[in-house]
Amino acid sequence: MHAYLPGYRLVADWAERHGHEIVLVVTPPTGANQRYDKNATPFVLDLPRDANVLVTGQLRTIAAPVIDSLQPDLVISAAFPRLIPAEILGVPKYGAFNLHPSPLPAGRGPNPGRLIYEGATTVGAALHRTERDFDTGAVLSRRERPLPDDLDGPALGRLWTEMLAECLEEGAARAVAGDPGIPQDPSKASEAPFYTDAERLIDLTEPVATIRRRVAALNVTAPQARIRLDGSEETVVNAYGVPADRPSSPGTVLERHPDGWTVQAGDRPLRILTA
Repeated sequence: MHAYLPGYRLVADWAERHGHEIVLVVTPPTGANQRYDKNATPFVLDLPRDANVLVTGQLRTIAAPVIDSLQPDLVISAAFPRLIPAEILGVPKYGAFNLHPSPLPAGRGPNPGRLIYEGATTVGAALHRTERDFDTGAVLSRRERPLPDDLDGPALGRLWTEMLAECLEEGAARAVAGDPGIPQDPSKASEAPFYTDAERLIDLTEPVATIRRRVAALNVTAPQARIRLDGSEETVVNAYGVPADRPSSPGTVLERHPDGWTVQAGDRPLRILTA
């Protein structure tokens, strides 16, 4: 169950490695993938021509009977923006599972990158049993690693892809072996809602490390980070610290470049690359 191609590829690559058959791909109507990348082509256009695909927003009345008729061993979701109802969760032999890019129970919800935006120094991923509420089921596998040195949106995306693939490899094997997983501790849970428009606008008076982390978190699937300089607002592709020639007030423009600016951040100069 998918709405975004990278999620499907994780599962398809795993299935191919082990000789499993994907009997059905369920996806919401065209446009749901815009939650992940507004510039992506409609998800169904990138699927293999021989894939069996069900496009529906009616999970109980349409998807559930079709899935039940196929009697799958596993139902796996990755980048699927809908709650999966009990009528589907009870069908597969070994259960229904979700790949989630956070170290659950931290970062439940549609925007796990928020953990990094708000100060996390690690990147996490998990495979968990799917329950009636988002991201609450027992965890079958989890990964957590330090932020990459080459910190930007694509680097975070690559690290998440690697860890999610590892979680699926380990967690699916445990599920088939009958492992119930480890229940999540509600006292350690946190929610990760979407960014607001105000949060997408970068405060250039913050320290360089804070700005880099926030730009990377905002730009995982597509550039969302914004700055406002010289009376206009632009999209930030990347940002990194540079040596200081002389101290200036935070927020001061030090140099204008064809592809952006050098600005004095809270602790040192910041090179900003714009779209």
